[in-house]
Amino acid sequence: MSRKLVRPRQGRMIAGVCAGLGQRFGMSAGMVRLLFLLSLLLPGTQVIVYLVLWIMMPNEDRYLATR
Repeated sequence: MSRKLVRPRQGRMIAGVCAGLGQRFGMSAGMVRLLFLLSLLLPGTQVIVYLVLWIMMPNEDRYLATR
């Protein structure tokens, strides 16, 4: 399991948030995307959380450049 939480360059669909979460927690990006889409059926702030993660999670390139 990867310890870093970054948005990877490969496997992105929109911003790479689901792909990054999948890598971080050892799940496939498709499974995280499916869970996110299913969560949209429930009331809540899922879209806001996604947008915040998009802003807060660094790109993989930027993360590797600062190491």
